[in-house]
Amino acid sequence: MADFLIVTGLSGAGRSTTAACLEDLGWFVIDNLPPSIIPRVGELVNSPTSASQRVALVMGRTGAIDTDELNAAIDQLSEGAHVVRVLFLDAPDDVLVRRYEGTRRRHPRSATGVEQSISAERSALQGMKDRADVTLDTGDLNVNQLRSRIFELFGETSGTETMRTTILSFGFKHGLPLDVDMVLDVRFLPNPHWVEELREMSGLEEPVRDFVLQQPEAQEFADKLVDLLETLLPSFAREGKSYLTIGIGCTGGHHRSVALTEEIGRRLRLSGFPLSTFHRDIDR
Repeated sequence: MADFLIVTGLSGAGRSTTAACLEDLGWFVIDNLPPSIIPRVGELVNSPTSASQRVALVMGRTGAIDTDELNAAIDQLSEGAHVVRVLFLDAPDDVLVRRYEGTRRRHPRSATGVEQSISAERSALQGMKDRADVTLDTGDLNVNQLRSRIFELFGETSGTETMRTTILSFGFKHGLPLDVDMVLDVRFLPNPHWVEELREMSGLEEPVRDFVLQQPEAQEFADKLVDLLETLLPSFAREGKSYLTIGIGCTGGHHRSVALTEEIGRRLRLSGFPLSTFHRDIDR
């Protein structure tokens, strides 16, 4: 059984970086394949002589995507005993505008201005976004962070083997992450920011971690959340969910959410749940 990943999304949201990262992970990457040929690729991968069992199809990097044709091709590919997943790369409009202004590249839909082109593309691709197994918001990610997320989601263990779970820390003042399935708020805990000797440290460092986790409310929160997730994770997996992202937020995403993300991840790994942790705003 082959593992197919359809990579699509908004122009400027990181498809080139994603394609390069997938190649580094050993995926066979095909760029801008016409949708009508996709089912034929599925047949070739299924042949006894094929050496590629993980194939990434990066769509729409040089022009508009015919979403009806692409959806039909994905449906046909799914019927061929393959595992087929869709990754949708997204970013806020203002971020995409800045990226295009910074590179001076033309938008694929640049018959009008950049902002109008982005709006038209977003509207045209809404159906693909709704269909996606993973929607990854790259607006707050630099290139290295995006590569880390791709490695966490699509590296090592094949998606055919287990549900990929990520616990993500973030700061509410930097905006809610768009690519999370559930959000927890830990701003009820005392903030290490107001302790002078802890302010410049992060939740990855022992003094901050100890300060956060020694709070009775933090221990109770961790206990109850781990109990809940130990119930939910197997249930999501049985329902066929391929990727689950849990966001834990504090004010700046630097102290409390980081410490608790690592603690929750540690406990769940001890219980036998494979997962990754990611700290979106730790360097801000």
